Amino acid sequence: MTEHTFDAVIVGAGGAGLRAALELAGQRVAVVSKLYPPRSHTGTAQGGIGAALGNLEEDYPEWHTFDTVKGGDYLVDQDAAELMCQEAVETVYELEHWGLPFDRTPDGRIAQRRFGGHTRNFGEAPVRRACHAADRTGHMILQTLYQQCIRHDVRFFNEFQMLDLLVDEGTCRGIVAYETSTGELHTFHAPAVLLATGGFGRLYRVTSNAHALTGDGVAIAWRRGIPLMDMEFFQFHPTGLYRLGILLSEAARGEGAVLLNRHGERFMERYAPTLKDLAPRDMISRVMYQEIRAGNGIDGKDFLHLDFRHLGRKVLEEKLPDITEFVRTYLGIDPAEQPVPVVPTAHYAMGGIPTNNDGQVIVDERGTPLRGLYAAGECACVSVHGANRLGTNSLVDILVFGRRAGRHMAAYLRQAAREPVMVNPHSTVEAQLREWQARSQGEPPARIRDDLQALMMDKVSVFRSGSGLAEAAEGLRALRERYGRARLDDRGRRFNQDLLEAIELGFLLDLAEATVAAALHRTESRGAHYREDYPRRDDAQWLKHILVYRGEDGRISFRYKPVVITRFPPKERTY
Repeated sequence: MTEHTFDAVIVGAGGAGLRAALELAGQRVAVVSKLYPPRSHTGTAQGGIGAALGNLEEDYPEWHTFDTVKGGDYLVDQDAAELMCQEAVETVYELEHWGLPFDRTPDGRIAQRRFGGHTRNFGEAPVRRACHAADRTGHMILQTLYQQCIRHDVRFFNEFQMLDLLVDEGTCRGIVAYETSTGELHTFHAPAVLLATGGFGRLYRVTSNAHALTGDGVAIAWRRGIPLMDMEFFQFHPTGLYRLGILLSEAARGEGAVLLNRHGERFMERYAPTLKDLAPRDMISRVMYQEIRAGNGIDGKDFLHLDFRHLGRKVLEEKLPDITEFVRTYLGIDPAEQPVPVVPTAHYAMGGIPTNNDGQVIVDERGTPLRGLYAAGECACVSVHGANRLGTNSLVDILVFGRRAGRHMAAYLRQAAREPVMVNPHSTVEAQLREWQARSQGEPPARIRDDLQALMMDKVSVFRSGSGLAEAAEGLRALRERYGRARLDDRGRRFNQDLLEAIELGFLLDLAEATVAAALHRTESRGAHYREDYPRRDDAQWLKHILVYRGEDGRISFRYKPVVITRFPPKERTY
């Protein structure tokens, strides 16, 4: 057992964590990451970061805000969205000044492309708002931020997995982490902790998310009595490679690729006559499944085509090189010659740990902060995405609110009292690890994880119903019983991935329970949450956030947080 003391600890080395770390440079700050930082999931964001620079056509942050609110089906907290869209412009120029190699216009300004749901003049037509570096924008952001952190001597603890959050008398006081290479536990004492641990797309069988996206920080916070917000909203991206789920960015459709059914029809023209293939993701994913249900899948099967052929090889090689390579590598076809089989893939959690606009974690509907605890990025829910996130807004979110959280932490540290070090802070985790090591009978956790992912895919994906969600809840209870009897094959200490995957499965089971409970509770359809038994949006009853709590006895309860509406009253969404 090793103990460390820092001013601030950041858990997660994606865009939100690294951006926050830069605001804390000069203080004793540690970044604790289960991965080597440049492998964090921010690096997989392909198409661009949204900001109303207006480099290619007229654009304003007000239009960006409107699109974000409408795209989120009016569950967005509009004060947070206004702030995000205003600060997005400064954030992009900051990255440029740090050396991020954006693509350029002929006159040297940052190039921008169209993206789903982004429009000019409050919905008139698509607008070029996504600032891009080919289709490797997230990768370039991650590299730029990591280099800046190295330059500012930020200290990293790589391949350390957080297993517990130290909360005592309403104050966060540090974390407990597991060092993968040794099996040793480490306690990090700090008066300020930021959770930036990413999403939890591994809940689903078909997903664009990497294996590391198991919701560690979100689940640990929930276990510590912190509520989760908007958990019923999980986004499916329309264009994942068939059967694999590997993402083909919206940048493809931004550059002109189109969706086709078995008749070669560009079917989105019927459903969204203004934006067509650039309608929001929730709408396109539902339409794709409707087409497949109607027998319009390719050759009558359960996929559709994304057609690049008319773009030409030069566009593919210069503007979409990664996408082109993915298709060649994983499907063995050339997108310049053949249409690409695609289906919706589980992609992004709109819900998570509730925060205010400065990244402080809040614990109730009144916005009461938990002292010393912050969250930013996909694990957090500041509610700029509402019921459905627009493409390019995830990168804006992590950078704007990562920076705001880092700045608030720095201010908090100037006045926070240094609490006494907690006694035996690792004892709970140590007991859990001993229990796992002692089990010699039972089934392997991997089998339970496969069944969990299949259950969530079947009952809790794009289309949902009360009966299906009730079956999912019952199925989760059975999976949890099996989990309690599971065993490990590897009882060693060094690089024991068997143990870590078993622990991650526990996190996923918790988050599946929260997701199903909230989805069952919300009896309407809004954004990514579509209930076939309640197909309409119900603003009278459900224009509010659901906070889901789990008590010490395991029982789930709900509270409601009002949606902040400043400028754009709810309307029917048409595109």
